Amino acid sequence: MARKLARYKLDLVGVQDVKWDKEGRVRTGDYSLFLWKRKRKPSVANRIFVHHRLISTVKRVDFVSDRMSYIVLRGQWCNIIVLNVHASTQEKSDDSKNIFYKGITEDVRSFS
Repeated sequence: MARKLARYKLDLVGVQDVKWDKEGRVRTGDYSLFLWKRKRKPSVANRIFVHHRLISTVKRVDFVSDRMSYIVLRGQWCNIIVLNVHASTQEKSDDSKNIFYKGITEDVRSFS
């Protein structure tokens, strides 16, 4: 994965469904991979890849839930927040999607 990110010259990438059951920060190639261990299975696993050029700007990485994470980067004039959300698919029922979006709204309010 790190080689593909480098090939496309991507510095910050949020990914889901990474099959790596560890927690913390792992160096892989020119990237650091921030991991959060799943609370329950099956579940979506959020991960964030950060290129070593940006690692000194990382102020905070937080995994709010199985489906939401964010990273705060120190910018020149203000902080930059990048939100990574794994949304429900179209095949899910409307009730399921409504519950999901209500939960996302509550999660966003919890860190804003």
